[in-house]
Amino acid sequence: MANSSSSLMISYSLILLNLYAIVSSTSDFNNRHHPMILPLLLSTPNISAHRMPFDGHYSRRHLQNSELPNARMRLFDDLLSNGYYTTRLFIGTPPQEFALIVDTGSTVTYVPCSSCERCGKHQDPRFQPELSSTYQPVKCNPGCNCDDQGKQCTYERRYAEMSSSSGVIAEDVVSFGNESELKPQRAVFGCENVETGDLYSQRADGIMGLGRGRLSVVDQLVDKGVIGDSFSLCYGGMDVGGGAMVLGQISPPPNMVFSHSNPYRSPYYNIELKELHVAGKPLKLKPKVFDEKHGTVLDSGTTYAYFPEAAFHVLKDAIMKEIHHLKQIPGPDPNYHDICFSGAGREVSHLSKVFPEVNMVFGSGQKLSLSPENYLFRHTKVSGAYCLGIFQNGNDPTTLLGGIVVRNTLVTYDRENDKIGFWKTNCSELWKRLQVPGVPASAPVPSPSSNRSQEMPPVQAPSSLPFFHPGEIRIGIITFDMLISVNNSNTKPNFTEVAEFIAHELEVDNLQVHMLNFTSTGNNYLVKWAILPAESADYISNTTAMKIIQQLSEHRLHFPERFGSYELVEWKFEPQKNRTWWQQHFVAVTVGVVVTLVVSLLSIGLWLVWRRQKALGTYAPVGAVGPEQELQPL
Repeated sequence: MANSSSSLMISYSLILLNLYAIVSSTSDFNNRHHPMILPLLLSTPNISAHRMPFDGHYSRRHLQNSELPNARMRLFDDLLSNGYYTTRLFIGTPPQEFALIVDTGSTVTYVPCSSCERCGKHQDPRFQPELSSTYQPVKCNPGCNCDDQGKQCTYERRYAEMSSSSGVIAEDVVSFGNESELKPQRAVFGCENVETGDLYSQRADGIMGLGRGRLSVVDQLVDKGVIGDSFSLCYGGMDVGGGAMVLGQISPPPNMVFSHSNPYRSPYYNIELKELHVAGKPLKLKPKVFDEKHGTVLDSGTTYAYFPEAAFHVLKDAIMKEIHHLKQIPGPDPNYHDICFSGAGREVSHLSKVFPEVNMVFGSGQKLSLSPENYLFRHTKVSGAYCLGIFQNGNDPTTLLGGIVVRNTLVTYDRENDKIGFWKTNCSELWKRLQVPGVPASAPVPSPSSNRSQEMPPVQAPSSLPFFHPGEIRIGIITFDMLISVNNSNTKPNFTEVAEFIAHELEVDNLQVHMLNFTSTGNNYLVKWAILPAESADYISNTTAMKIIQQLSEHRLHFPERFGSYELVEWKFEPQKNRTWWQQHFVAVTVGVVVTLVVSLLSIGLWLVWRRQKALGTYAPVGAVGPEQELQPL
């Protein structure tokens, strides 16, 4: 009887844990002020089930080898302009590229399928299974929901902001880019057939799920034993955007601070937040205020920070008390009651002299210092004004920390040791600061196989670079079309500043960047740019050209939030044109002709002056005294 009761209790526990897994991402895509209450999903618990804590021993078997590779990947876009960060993932053979939102609150990775009946227009073309020689549908089985024909497994995800995604489940080769040590791997993903809400209208192609669950990319790679049970995210700072991501283990920096993360509590990544300090003074809050419901959750898909009502008011009042000398002004959007201040100046580096430091104290006693850029965002209509990026989480007692809190912070999700680490750093220089060498992966092209369980040597992701070898041609000009989306239709981009920014990012002289033309529709500006050779050169060197083209093709330009967001439409380069003898010597001939004319005119002028002076010398003035002459007889 006791054994039966124990078995019954264990069964109930498993059911409850599986129900937790039905909850998915709390991503705040566009409506940044709507509190991201943890959503309810309609999906099969068998497919999206949260991996049970007791099966963690299986994944940890693979972690004894410290030599496991990792996948280094870049992050793009800007948290406040776009509401998310994306990375580039390549699916299929040959690889098809997608811009996916990195979301620690989602467990499924999905992209729009070519057969999608209701999908929006996104950044890249839809995935075409028929073009991939390694694509395999996941056939219907007792562990999944099936389509109407009973042939293929399906998935469905619904989010709190009333958006949803549904489609079929498939398996194919997934590549992680040219900076990854990890070779491409076979993985299961969702092929969308229907999108609604924000998922339909967003620019990004889909979601890359990094949460805890069997369909998560991280879980799949860990279960294969190809990476350690850890991943890291590093978001760029204010006005910078972009960042970096690592799938797999990295050596933590010596001064990284850690908080315990309890995987038994929920499928979300939580931390033990105990106290908040403002300007060195602890706030009068009970520790349990941060431990209600789901506790304190980190969600990379959420933009801002959302606190329970009591904590929000105390934190807001403490910050405002320290900046009473600043003028409070209305927010940029009259539909929201943003708390904004003017008079702080435009330089981000000077904000710490005006706004107080906020410290998060973990259960271990360690502190994470938040600089002003970790709780402020720029006012989009008033220069030198900022608004608080912290809000009340409605009636939900959960504390939800979005991406703004960890800008310029390396966050390591050490799932093997149930802890999360934080290290303040410049995310745009992460590899240099970590001293991680870049080792691009390479792999042969696989041959098609009907056995989808067999590991195949997949093809490497494309580099998207032009096919020429140094020395073969000389590049005369590089042109590219850029679609710039501004936040306010009444604000026109300052193209001079944008040109200077592009020159700085591409490491060329300001005079080399020229705007050729632009057209505008609403908030969007289609701008054609040209990169010309330096003034002292007739062409762009192959080294410089390759560097520029690689930065453009890999979307490495990290737009400041004041410029809005951008999308690279197309780019091309033109070789240096072979000039005729006249074109090559035009300047020399022109200078010679001008010099000859000047010398000739000067010579003629001097000769005329000399002749005139000589002629004047043969006449005597009237009345001048001269020698007497003898009169000749008649």
